[in-house]
Amino acid sequence: MSAMPVTVRVVRREPVPVTVEAVGQAEGSQEVEVRARVSGLIERKLYQEGERVRAGAPLFQIERAPFEIALQQARANGAQRQAQLEQARREAQRLAPLAEQRAIAPREYDDAVSALRLAEAAVAAAQATVREAELNLSYTTVTAPITGVTGRAQKSTGALVSAGTDSLLTTVAQTDPIWVRFALSEGELARLRQARRADVRLLGPDGQPMLTGGRLNFAASTVDPRLGTVQLRAEFANPELAVLPGQFVRAQVVAGQVDAFKVPQSAVMQTEQGRMVWVVRDGKAAPAPVETGPWLDRDWVIYRGLADRDQVIVDNLMKLRPGAPVAPQPAVAAPTAAPATEAPKAAAAN
Repeated sequence: MSAMPVTVRVVRREPVPVTVEAVGQAEGSQEVEVRARVSGLIERKLYQEGERVRAGAPLFQIERAPFEIALQQARANGAQRQAQLEQARREAQRLAPLAEQRAIAPREYDDAVSALRLAEAAVAAAQATVREAELNLSYTTVTAPITGVTGRAQKSTGALVSAGTDSLLTTVAQTDPIWVRFALSEGELARLRQARRADVRLLGPDGQPMLTGGRLNFAASTVDPRLGTVQLRAEFANPELAVLPGQFVRAQVVAGQVDAFKVPQSAVMQTEQGRMVWVVRDGKAAPAPVETGPWLDRDWVIYRGLADRDQVIVDNLMKLRPGAPVAPQPAVAAPTAAPATEAPKAAAAN
């Protein structure tokens, strides 16, 4: 049998990062529902939906006139109660020396003192009513409770909003920093705990990093009995809104380094006994069962099953049989693009 030409990669043990990947979902570090605290008609919407706002920025204006009238009434009632208090105080002061001289009945003076105490209580209640009216008037301007990105307006201008269950106006989510929730298995979590430090980054659909420099800020204290996973949460700086709340992302946790091998993903095959690769031994193809780790770029990390300078076969895998003679050839690097200055010359020559 003639030797089959195959492409091989010579592998060497080298430090590779210990990474764990999981699908996560982003959420605002603070997500607040903005609700109306008084009932009335919405006169104006003072923000653009989806824009960033600072804490205290006005969002909606509710009709002020009814609350201004209520405040005036409360202040007028307070002035009336204050006048009654002054009258009761004068009456008590006038009767005090007469009571000492026993010129009047003790009951008459006691009634004057009681009227003074009632007038003082009425003034305190009127002052509380004025404060309540002022507070309700201030609630007619609905402001942002936190700094963040606003959501869609739930009520339009001219709509009647109530302070009960139908009070939701919009939402505000703080997106810088942003949180990402994901779950890891017990084994993966144990591997992370062995590392002194774990760095987290988010990968996009193309595998390129979207956000880096994340840190774990929460780990659940219980294991989900249905899935055998533990909930984790990471925090990322997100000043450019690269990730939005609710978005699904790939969270990659890097926890230290370990010595291992890297082989192309296409070279690893799945069998009934587990994963394996083909290697060249004495000019013949031989299967090698391997213990795999995570993917690293376009390679697969191999923890056990290979030795230094092993020749791993990367093509013609379906045609190989144990003991079949092979003619190994080194993998050819991908050609690099010609410099930009040479492109016009090449086009002119063609």
